[in-house]
Amino acid sequence: MAEMKFEEALKKLEKIVEDLEGGDLSLDEALKKYQEGIELSRVCSSRLENAKKKIDVLAKNKKGEYELKPLDEAEDK
Repeated sequence: MAEMKFEEALKKLEKIVEDLEGGDLSLDEALKKYQEGIELSRVCSSRLENAKKKIDVLAKNKKGEYELKPLDEAEDK
């Protein structure tokens, strides 16, 4: 799937879910939409994971001083 913004992928994914829930699609159409939805969910997941890696959190260390830590380390405390 070509480079796509998170918001665009999410909007398309929401539309696919709406179409699938409507129940008006043939089996072939539903399978095609489902496959497209899986790809879009992977795009969204990848974008979120990349964004999470970029986030730093200001946290206190054992000495009581503030320092920047990756989000995953800050969540452990």
